[in-house]
Amino acid sequence: QGVSATDRMDLVQQKATELGVARIRPIVTARSIVRLSQERQERRATHWQNVVIAACEQCGRNVVPAVDPLAGLRDYLGEARAPGTRIVLSPLGAATLRTLDLQAPLTILIGPEGGLAEEERELARLAGFVPVRFGPRILRTETAPLAAIAALQALHGDC
Repeated sequence: QGVSATDRMDLVQQKATELGVARIRPIVTARSIVRLSQERQERRATHWQNVVIAACEQCGRNVVPAVDPLAGLRDYLGEARAPGTRIVLSPLGAATLRTLDLQAPLTILIGPEGGLAEEERELARLAGFVPVRFGPRILRTETAPLAAIAALQALHGDC
């Protein structure tokens, strides 16, 4: 998830946890508005982990998703060579959630406010992320991951 304003990041982490994600990785991109010093990154990481724990308690989930340390997009893409299906939501994507041949685990890359820059979308594609069009509308950074997770669960079950 591209780092966005605090309340948006909290909402995404809370609801994604309720929807069953296994891991959340905050990513700094070219269009990320929020820039955190090392000290603030550590405080944010603790805060985000607490948001996820509270969401687990609320929804009765007994497995707490990992909240990975903040990373730059290039660093993250260098690490994101895990097996499974990797998608990046893009209004220019040829594939749709319905046409995907999913292999677990599923990784979804979401941009911050303003989305991923064109160069970043290309870097993601070169790293094996499939550009996926989610529909006729461009969704906000806090809406896109939740809608995508819910749609993927409806179409394919828990991935």
